[in-house]
Amino acid sequence: MEKVNVYDFDKTILPYDSTEAFFRHCVRKYPRCLFAALRAVPLLPGMPLKLMSKTRVKEAFYSFLRLVPDIDREVELFWQEHLPDINGWYMAQRRPDDIVSSASPEFLLRPVAERLGFRLMASRVDRHSGWTLGENNHGEEKVRRLRAEYPEVEIAEFYSDSLSDTPLARLAERAWIVKDRLPQPWPWK
Repeated sequence: MEKVNVYDFDKTILPYDSTEAFFRHCVRKYPRCLFAALRAVPLLPGMPLKLMSKTRVKEAFYSFLRLVPDIDREVELFWQEHLPDINGWYMAQRRPDDIVSSASPEFLLRPVAERLGFRLMASRVDRHSGWTLGENNHGEEKVRRLRAEYPEVEIAEFYSDSLSDTPLARLAERAWIVKDRLPQPWPWK
């Protein structure tokens, strides 16, 4: 069995949400993106009632991608600006066998994975249409994906900013929650 460290990305390795920041980046250049993303707003009340999945709401939000003429170029420009924001504690301890599991779109995080050298499991979203290709990589889905893609892996340490990642934290020898940009012991209850 291979022992690795597993990380969430947003508000863990990066101190803010990369999808939100990328959306703001696109809206500044292509203001019509704001109106496309608003398609998700009427769907939000259906989430707590289990009438609408998080995956479908995100798909409506990602419809703004259709209005970005060269998405690959915008992703490149985005990371030129935001890559220096990666938390220093992660840069100091990163390893080439790290696995990052994120609900953010794979197309957005792939350039960071390549530059920093970690393995990536993220939500599969078509970068041109905004359509999801599978489930949102969140909660129990992260465990399913980890077991499917890396069946021989055991988690030595796990890092996340969110208790929604407790299913992965339970699999780790040690788990850390990131608050105010720094890891702290996981708040088991």
